[in-house]
Amino acid sequence: MEDIPTTADKRIVEELSFGAKTAKRVGWEQFEFGVEAPHLVRVTNASYGCEKDDHSYLVGVEDRDGLLVPAECECPADKYNEEYDCKHKVALATIGGPVVLQAAVDYSTPTQDTEGIGSKTLAERVRADGGVIPKERREEAGGVIDDEREECDCSKLSGGFPCFDCYLAGEKELPD
Repeated sequence: MEDIPTTADKRIVEELSFGAKTAKRVGWEQFEFGVEAPHLVRVTNASYGCEKDDHSYLVGVEDRDGLLVPAECECPADKYNEEYDCKHKVALATIGGPVVLQAAVDYSTPTQDTEGIGSKTLAERVRADGGVIPKERREEAGGVIDDEREECDCSKLSGGFPCFDCYLAGEKELPD
């Protein structure tokens, strides 16, 4: 089944300058697209298989009077050939099309922490490993973390074994 290009698809392609060889390569090769930042799409030539990461470039998306168009690519072909657009831009325009281009424009970065991690108390910091902050660090925080901690289950365990949280925190040792 063949895709029928929309008017928008045709207009995007008309904004680019490329030859028959580039058009054939875009048709033959496999491409992957990933929006990485506002107005930036990573175009990867997946035809290279396990070496595809070496054939991956960022393509900038530009709004030209309401028409989203691939504007620039970081690949050598686009940098050094001013006459024609590279296959990455052509692939983004023809295969990715308006949907991927619009996704790049609509992409928003997560809001940044304006205070910064350095200004947060130890109790507010997230542990990447999901673990418990060691006892020494809890003491540095002035016991704030201990106040937030729920009751442990040590008293419910038999044989004098500590609960997992107390053991990880170094508050209680395993029985001999």
